[in-house]
Amino acid sequence: MSSKFQIVIPKKTRGDLNLKAGQKLVVIEKGNSIELVKIGPLKEAKGLIRKTSTKDLRDHSERFD
Repeated sequence: MSSKFQIVIPKKTRGDLNLKAGQKLVVIEKGNSIELVKIGPLKEAKGLIRKTSTKDLRDHSERFD
């Protein structure tokens, strides 16, 4: 992490995920880790819910009992 709190995403990862400069990412905190989630066009989300697995979607600590 730089002195300006910027991070570098490795070139292979950028290529694998088809990330482009200026693309928006969502930052999600999970315990001691940070997850970056790519935001894509709404058209790409079509049919996404059908393929989604709820397994390991949330940590047990995030659930309401």
